[in-house]
Amino acid sequence: MLDAADQVDPGCRLALVLAHDTGHRIGAIRQLRWSDIDFDKATVRWRAENDKIGFEHVTPLTAEAVTALKAARKASASIGDAWVFPSPEEPAQPVSRFLVRDWWERLEPTAGIARIPGRCWHGLRRQFASELKHTPARDLQELGGWKSYQTIVKCYQRADEQTMRAALANRRKLTFG
Repeated sequence: MLDAADQVDPGCRLALVLAHDTGHRIGAIRQLRWSDIDFDKATVRWRAENDKIGFEHVTPLTAEAVTALKAARKASASIGDAWVFPSPEEPAQPVSRFLVRDWWERLEPTAGIARIPGRCWHGLRRQFASELKHTPARDLQELGGWKSYQTIVKCYQRADEQTMRAALANRRKLTFG
């Protein structure tokens, strides 16, 4: 998908990396400012005013996310409170939610992936929660920006046969006496 993202828009690739590696909503990602990124600490600040549930927090970034952010910053020559994803029409504003939706709609056919309802950007958030289900609850909650672990379990994590089989294989053996 990363190769296809390059063909869609330069911002699409960065959005894809950040959505995959942070587990955050695309609405919060598209409203990041360069001042929210701490390259020295490899962290990102998620502002309450840009978060659906108003949860301000700081999370670590993967090496891949830092590399993608550095490349984007170099290409844009922007710093400070400039938007990481500026609007092409009005750079003083963040890219619109409609444009990032369009990026995804162009990304699937470009990548040769069939359209599946509900996959879109939020599907990466569900994938993040499911892939990291073995992470301690409080850490996963903070990483993905959820206020409640119940939300993660109820709405985001998916059961899978491989995890269930591994759980059974690691279960204590039945013994008598």
